[in-house]
Amino acid sequence: MRTTISTKGQIVLPAELRAADGIKPGEEFEVDRVGPDEYRLTRLTPPPNSGLVDWLRSCPEHDWFVEIESESTDSL
Repeated sequence: MRTTISTKGQIVLPAELRAADGIKPGEEFEVDRVGPDEYRLTRLTPPPNSGLVDWLRSCPEHDWFVEIESESTDSL
């Protein structure tokens, strides 16, 4: 697939690639120069527990997981 670099130096990943890999806005990538005119784009690993809340909410039993208000630990 081809893409074009913008005047701001941005490269757009085609929608087909984003959809195939579930790439969401704001995700980070590492860009390495492999050699003259050759670059490697590597998706950085999502942070630990990424998607945990969505996974818990997907439980088939209704209201099994309920978010709670969290308090500051400053007073501990």
